[in-house]
Amino acid sequence: MADAVRSGRGRLGIELGSTRIKACLIGDDPSKVLALGSFTWENSFEDGMWTYSLQEVWSGVQAAYADLLDDSERRHGVRPTALESIGISAMMHGYLAFDGEGDLLVPFRTWRNTTTGPAAEELTRLFDVNIPLRWSIAHLHQAVLDQEPHVPQIDFMTTLAGYVHWRLTSRKVLGVGDASGMFPIDSATHDYDAALMKRYNALVAETVSGMDIAQLLPEVLVAGEKAGRLTEAGARLLDPSGVLQSGAVFCPPEGDAGTGMVATCSVAPRTGNVSAGTSIFAMVVLERPLAQVHHELDLVTTPAGAPVAMVHCNNGASELAAWVHLFTQFAIAAGVSVDSDTAFNALLQEALTGEADAGGLLAYNYLAGEPIAGLSEGRPLFVRAPDSSFTLANFMRAQLYGAFATLILGMRVLASEEVAIDRMFAHGGMFRTAGVAQRFLASALDAPVSVAESASEGGAWGIAVLAAFVTDPSDDLDEYLRNSVFGGAAFETTNPDPADTAGFTEYLDRYSAGLSIQRTAVDTLTLKGATP
Repeated sequence: MADAVRSGRGRLGIELGSTRIKACLIGDDPSKVLALGSFTWENSFEDGMWTYSLQEVWSGVQAAYADLLDDSERRHGVRPTALESIGISAMMHGYLAFDGEGDLLVPFRTWRNTTTGPAAEELTRLFDVNIPLRWSIAHLHQAVLDQEPHVPQIDFMTTLAGYVHWRLTSRKVLGVGDASGMFPIDSATHDYDAALMKRYNALVAETVSGMDIAQLLPEVLVAGEKAGRLTEAGARLLDPSGVLQSGAVFCPPEGDAGTGMVATCSVAPRTGNVSAGTSIFAMVVLERPLAQVHHELDLVTTPAGAPVAMVHCNNGASELAAWVHLFTQFAIAAGVSVDSDTAFNALLQEALTGEADAGGLLAYNYLAGEPIAGLSEGRPLFVRAPDSSFTLANFMRAQLYGAFATLILGMRVLASEEVAIDRMFAHGGMFRTAGVAQRFLASALDAPVSVAESASEGGAWGIAVLAAFVTDPSDDLDEYLRNSVFGGAAFETTNPDPADTAGFTEYLDRYSAGLSIQRTAVDTLTLKGATP
């Protein structure tokens, strides 16, 4: 392993998630992690928008890479000075618009913003394709509708992964999976839908003279295609120490949904995965087109361009993490030193002893708006009735059920389309505690759920695997994953528990009925700095 690092055969993956930027280095065997690095960051709510500054992007990327170098030296006694290939992944969607000089026109608007309702509604009607609030084309069109002064100056727009890739390679490209969250993709051509681009140009012709959406979007590439090389300037941007050499080949930049599919070996039809982080979403690779347009279902693609139905929820594990942090603070105040991982494990294990329906408790994890629930804003809430069984075990079970509840509402819509799923996988930090979140997810889905040993590595490892794939002669991503990456992988599969399934069904019925409480909270509890 040290030889792969020393000789420049490492494949680097960097993923910019909502709360952590992670770096992962693999070598000749893509299933083995050589080194890891990370940096914790958080979005800001400024002028009514969720955002990150570009300065934070680069300081975070550099810190995660520097942390990986330190880890490599600890493990192998050597720090890489050259890399064979690199991949960049990040949270999908959002809005990064640049002028002809490459300057950002307005602060980055992330996927978490739900201010694009009128645009999404108009585009869904125009395209006869569901256009979610967070998609890049919805953000662009809302800016057009609002007559924002920067719109005529737009020369290029991209995602966060596309932006970082551009700065490191000078190429304005995007992997097809990430591109499918900017504008609808034609599954036959693996490119933006040309007919829909014509419709959009006609729609805005009178409002924005000369706008051609095709000229604003990045070039689309599929997994396995070379997407540029690390430039000298890019090497200095990634590694300000000046040690890293230029020249590494890049795979197409991808979104976190695509890297999640790779990290769980679920890119073939009839496979699916659930990714749990700040957001939570399920991806199911389709055998056939859906019969109807559903606002709960996005149509995106795998990194190889296969069509996927996506159930995306803006709110995932953040509220759960906030409660764990609160209990950790209590332990410290009581004179007991407990780290967050220990607290997380203990509290999740406690949930196993709770009642199947969480004792009548309810937990809403809506830190942001939740389109599936019809909410443009959210308020995290914990609700109980006087006769609820208010115990720690039930409280934690309610929080875990609440993290999955909105996802299951969307999965019920997918089930109505009779979409077949042979295998469902899960990944993300929530699944590091064996046998808890996986058990509850299996019962909520009423289907077996498998978790691989690499589940907690997530998208950073997934994009590192895609970086390795770009240097491999194989031309089929599914075969490459099954034969070269997951051939000897161990999966732990949990079947649904009938009592938990019945209990979760009761919980979800109360949860759905209680959404009126959430709507009242949005109307009455104003955010700091907002006008009542």
